Amino acid sequence: MSSKNAFREQALPLFAEPDEAPEAPLKGGRLPSYIQDHRARLRERFVEGGAEAMPEYELLELLLFRSIPRKDVKPLARALLDEFKDLNRVLSASRQALAKVSGVGDAVITDFKIIEAVARRMARARVMQKPVISSWDAVLDYCHTTMAHRETEQFRILFLDSRNRLIADEAQAKGTVDHVPVYPREVVKRALELNATALILVHNHPSGDPTPSQSDIDMTAQVIEACGALGITLHDHLIIGKSQELSFRSAGYI
Repeated sequence: MSSKNAFREQALPLFAEPDEAPEAPLKGGRLPSYIQDHRARLRERFVEGGAEAMPEYELLELLLFRSIPRKDVKPLARALLDEFKDLNRVLSASRQALAKVSGVGDAVITDFKIIEAVARRMARARVMQKPVISSWDAVLDYCHTTMAHRETEQFRILFLDSRNRLIADEAQAKGTVDHVPVYPREVVKRALELNATALILVHNHPSGDPTPSQSDIDMTAQVIEACGALGITLHDHLIIGKSQELSFRSAGYI
């Protein structure tokens, strides 16, 4: 082999496209310069322009930087979005579902679950101890953050005081992909324990379609009857879909 050809073979990696470059760190744990530069550029764009200036896969990369500090995470970010479709679904996916994606380990899963928990706490803080009527959009945001991307149905109750302030939010039951058991007597019993004077029922449809089933309608009627006997008001029943919700009151079911 000529010295000229040897030089060309040695020089090729310097000019390789980033997607073709090796992902493994260099000796001493250092990342290749193109990955370091890419990370620096993303961080700079986020600092200067905020989340609005970045597509979802780049925001996901920023999160993965901390979980996987020694590897190019762009392919993993794209793989996660291909699997779960959007950032919300990535962060709220179950541990088991995340673990099935090649490249996702315990560090990534733990970081995602921490971020998900923080997001839920922040959404909850916006509605607790505040009048529901004046913070209705925040209530809907909280319900979507908490329930929209669950893989199984969950039934929650928002308990209100006499001034319609949210005093408690509790998950009462978990179900399957298309059913969750609800017991009206238990709903009313818990309201009395909390001295609540009004309720909002909330459950999700994992299918994404918030259209109520006949069992949803029948259960709501039973709760209204049980509450009425004790002077408790049912303000609404919300069904949370993937990107929209249905209000029983707005739809004329209450």
